[in-house]
Amino acid sequence: MKLLSGHKNYLIKLYLKNFFIVTLIFASLVFVLNVLEEVSFFNNLNLGIYYPLLFTFLNVPSIIFQIFPFIFLITTQLFFISLFNKNELILLKNYGVTNFDIIKIISSLTFILGIIIIIVFHTFSSSLKHNYLNFKNNFTDDNKYLAVINEEGLWIKDEVEDKINIINAEIIEKNILKNVSINQLDNNFTLINTIIADTADIKEKSWVINNAREYDETGKIIKKETMLFKSNFDYLKVNNLFSNLSSLNLLQLKNQYNDYKSLGYSTLDVESELHKILSMPVYLIIMILIGSILMMNIKYNKSKIFNIILGVILSVFIYYLNYVFNIMGINERIPIFLSVWFPIFILSIFSTIGLIKINDK
Repeated sequence: MKLLSGHKNYLIKLYLKNFFIVTLIFASLVFVLNVLEEVSFFNNLNLGIYYPLLFTFLNVPSIIFQIFPFIFLITTQLFFISLFNKNELILLKNYGVTNFDIIKIISSLTFILGIIIIIVFHTFSSSLKHNYLNFKNNFTDDNKYLAVINEEGLWIKDEVEDKINIINAEIIEKNILKNVSINQLDNNFTLINTIIADTADIKEKSWVINNAREYDETGKIIKKETMLFKSNFDYLKVNNLFSNLSSLNLLQLKNQYNDYKSLGYSTLDVESELHKILSMPVYLIIMILIGSILMMNIKYNKSKIFNIILGVILSVFIYYLNYVFNIMGINERIPIFLSVWFPIFILSIFSTIGLIKINDK
């Protein structure tokens, strides 16, 4: 029997109601925990509660984005509990509505929500995260240091021994910077000298600069085959500065990928983040299928609570499954594309099998 529009609208409204309730609960929990963390951070600054609340507001949306799969799983389980409690699932079946019909409706709705999440919510959350990192940087020792990558290469602002170093490298190959220029300024931003070099090895904070030409304020040139250069940056710190990709929206990530690629810098982290975001709608559907399968089997198991706990355990397993594959991708043991999509493929097979079985119940 064809699903009536009234039934469809009711199921959509019921699912959205549970979705907003679960999201609000998790957002409140994350907010409280984050406020406590920020209060601890600002504890010695005596700035009151304003800054912890402000930074929490800026940071929470990006955390919510990360836990959306778990939110959708719990939402699906509560959705079916609502149907069970009022015996509405039996009534729907009397009208010829199958399990598959119900799952098809919430799957379609989830896919639409997933698209909205990556286009609207992620853009919003990444913008707030960007402001969060910039503002918080003013309250840390790292506000003296800065590193960015653009079409002109890697740029670093560093302060060592009362000197401000403005460093540019056109090409990056792991821990080797190529075509390096370093302008050293005093505290009044007056140029002291300039260093031009072929390469710089930044494996340690004591850089090894090769084929260097040093120009002082008079223009005198001193050539050095090898010289040591003290910095607050090493390869690990430079790499970590670009690891917080949650502050970039899709367009910015794409531009970052292009910049990294043109510079010879590793694009693995950016590629992984792009695939994670683009796979979100499919990932969410997998989670609601798992939630549906668990709850549709409820009469064969001990209780509703048992199935919810089982759902939480499965969520933890799925998280670590994704984590393991992500590490394999970042370490180049498997292609980045597979590191994100292969776990989804595996889960979709098991979900499809479970879906076929529950449709006859």
